[in-house]
Amino acid sequence: MNIESNKVIDCLLGVAVGDALGVPFEFKRTFEMIENPATEMTEYGTHHQPVGTWSDDSSLTFCLAESLADNYDLADMAKKFINWRDNNYWTANGEVFDIGITTNNAISELEEIVDYKNYEKLKALKNQASELDNGNGSLMRILPLLFYIKKKGIKEQFEIIWEASALTHKHIRAAMSCFIYLKLAEYLLNGEEKELAYTTMKADVLQLWDDIKFDKLEQQHFKRIIQNHILETKREDLKSGGYVIESLEASLWCFMNESDYKNALLSVINLGHDTDTTGAITGGLAGLYYGISNIPENWIKVIKRLNDIVELGNKLNNKCMA
Repeated sequence: MNIESNKVIDCLLGVAVGDALGVPFEFKRTFEMIENPATEMTEYGTHHQPVGTWSDDSSLTFCLAESLADNYDLADMAKKFINWRDNNYWTANGEVFDIGITTNNAISELEEIVDYKNYEKLKALKNQASELDNGNGSLMRILPLLFYIKKKGIKEQFEIIWEASALTHKHIRAAMSCFIYLKLAEYLLNGEEKELAYTTMKADVLQLWDDIKFDKLEQQHFKRIIQNHILETKREDLKSGGYVIESLEASLWCFMNESDYKNALLSVINLGHDTDTTGAITGGLAGLYYGISNIPENWIKVIKRLNDIVELGNKLNNKCMA
């Protein structure tokens, strides 16, 4: 296998491989994973998909990446998300087989906005948030935005992230989770070791909270990650369901705790529950940090639409990293 890599490809393949690794185990409970742990890329399982099949996590990541390869345009992002759900755009095997309830409802709302060409409403979605908008569906797809926001100030970064998150998940907690994730990724992209990147990210987040007067009650949701160190949390206290805080904590813990791509991914997937999503989130960071040369070759070569993913990575790289 001969892929000429760059950081965008590292991220996109990191997401897709982690997603595909987790798809067969989705909804398995932690004790089931302890009894029969994931050890390799496998097939069938929960969604009865062939080996190397990635899910909605990667599909929406690729839709966002493709949109950003042209420009930052919320309307274009929305249209691509709609095209994915309704017409199987950017799917692994020509079908949408996994979609979250919040994401599905949000895309229906986007469809109405696009039909009426009322695109200004897209910027205002974040003002319509409820507590129910805190699933992991924006965090799982947000990584390509890193390459657009990487040199901007933190307040501008957060505003852009919240807009992009709010297309499917409007609440500030979901957006702040995306900000934490992307800020860590930014320092990894700059070549920082992960412990320094993590420490610097926390300082930036605290600065942002002060700048925007982030609600003290909201801050408490991030206590394990920001006010403390995520590795102070015991593995048995991690959860890995669809709640955005659970997914962020589990993914950061496994990324920070392990020393290579394979073990980080197996660690998070063996927590069970929302395994494709935590696999995608962890895989993006690990792919960025370690590079695709650190991903097992037999995992990469079975990934569906591998050449399309590499081509997309080169397009976004040419747009944002040149």
